[in-house]
Amino acid sequence: MSIAPHGGPLVDRILTGSALEAAKTKAAGLPRIKVDAYAAFDIDCIGKGIFSPLTGFMNEAETRSVLNTMHLRPGIPWTIPILLSVSTKEGAKLELDSEIAIEDDTGDIAAILHLKEKFSVDHREIAEKVYRTTDESHPGVAYTLSLGDVFLAGDLDVLKAREIEFQEFALTPKETRAKFEHHGWKRIVAFQTRNPIHRAHEYLTKCALEICDGLLIHPLMGTTKSDDIPGSVRMECYQAIIEHYYPKNHTMLSLMPVNMRYAGPKEAIMHAIIRKNYGCTHFIVGRDHAGVGNFYGTYDAHQIFSEFDPAEIGITPLFFDHSFFCKTCGNMASIKTCPHDKEHHVFLSGTKVREMLKAGEIPPVEFSRPEVAKGLIKWAQGAD
Repeated sequence: MSIAPHGGPLVDRILTGSALEAAKTKAAGLPRIKVDAYAAFDIDCIGKGIFSPLTGFMNEAETRSVLNTMHLRPGIPWTIPILLSVSTKEGAKLELDSEIAIEDDTGDIAAILHLKEKFSVDHREIAEKVYRTTDESHPGVAYTLSLGDVFLAGDLDVLKAREIEFQEFALTPKETRAKFEHHGWKRIVAFQTRNPIHRAHEYLTKCALEICDGLLIHPLMGTTKSDDIPGSVRMECYQAIIEHYYPKNHTMLSLMPVNMRYAGPKEAIMHAIIRKNYGCTHFIVGRDHAGVGNFYGTYDAHQIFSEFDPAEIGITPLFFDHSFFCKTCGNMASIKTCPHDKEHHVFLSGTKVREMLKAGEIPPVEFSRPEVAKGLIKWAQGAD
């Protein structure tokens, strides 16, 4: 029996058939607001059930509950508000209990909002409680402070399933659940990443796979920072390492169209809940999960899970320490399993790796598989 979605049935708000055609006709005559790619990805996540049990954008009571208790409602953990904002001027034109057409960043009508509430929450309060900082150098804080002053709440009817590059790999929660059942996997571990997989990642995913039937390599492909490695480059790297170094009958690659919020520990909880909705039973939480800069402690994302009843989270977190290749041990290890000092470990800073890649040098095999490094070299040499 597969793991239950978070907080109830798997949500599906995407219209099809005659309901879709009727909604398109109706949307043409509705008041319209335009949203950016970030909000458009959130709409898509609501529509596909990635954000189950959400059926639309949060109201004020839900938002304050999430900010103050890390719960959507009693028994349903949730750590990051999912909000839709407009300017004060735009908000004044919109009537409660009306329907609003939402135009996405590509110019299409993505959804119809059934507007039930308009409210305000101090943006700096949101930033402080979600990101644990109001420092505008934090990308999540900067985006939050740029939002409009009025938040709109209500259920969504989604008219358009958002497509991304490599769409054939972007399986919905309904589709991943079907795939797991087809493979006969009962224990499935998900690996969250927004970077290419290097040897340390490979090590911890394979450690996790030893106790599970299947591994879902599940890179995030929503909006990210401008200096993150592009999705197309990462995808080439994922396919190369899976082709050469992972067992195909126990490994699946699927893309997750979710925005990167860089919220550290709070986002670790969200990433676990999202993978529960995709049908995974276990979730890897590594070093500085979903972190950015020096805003979070190395293992803050591990510690936050202790603030919840495991039954509420409903997916088993697997905590991994920093891993590396030890020259004396002769294999991959972590601080839990290696008795040797740091001088025995192969460690390269991100800056050093980028310098090597730009120079056309393949990093040591103890750090990165050559098939991955070759793809990164092509990107790094063309990045300038």
